[in-house]
Amino acid sequence: MKASMQTPMAARVKAALKRLFQTVVWGMDIDRTAWIEPSALIDRTYPRGVHIGPDVRICEQAVVLTHDFSRGLYLHTRIGARCVLGPRSIIMPGLTLGEGCLVAPGALVTRDMPANSLAVGNPATITQRVA
Repeated sequence: MKASMQTPMAARVKAALKRLFQTVVWGMDIDRTAWIEPSALIDRTYPRGVHIGPDVRICEQAVVLTHDFSRGLYLHTRIGARCVLGPRSIIMPGLTLGEGCLVAPGALVTRDMPANSLAVGNPATITQRVA
């Protein structure tokens, strides 16, 4: 059944099973209140390097990486509480996003982000958000 044809209950069950598989089988550290769209790509090459905090929203086709084969790196990628990763954004391996960060759609984040900051562009320019 296509995702667009699923009932809301079927979509919730599928998301819950995917989360269970990510945390129990692969050992990812994902808070239970985080919402990850089914089309988002969370790196499975080094799953223990994934750390996603509470109330995080990862939108469609966003990518969270924990490895870099070209340099032979396997790093921990941390996403703080209440962060939002826009559609098709990419978080490179080994980065830390502070609490309340916002990553714009299509942004390529290559540096750590302080709390309450905004990342826009490719490569992303990071600025402080005004509350």
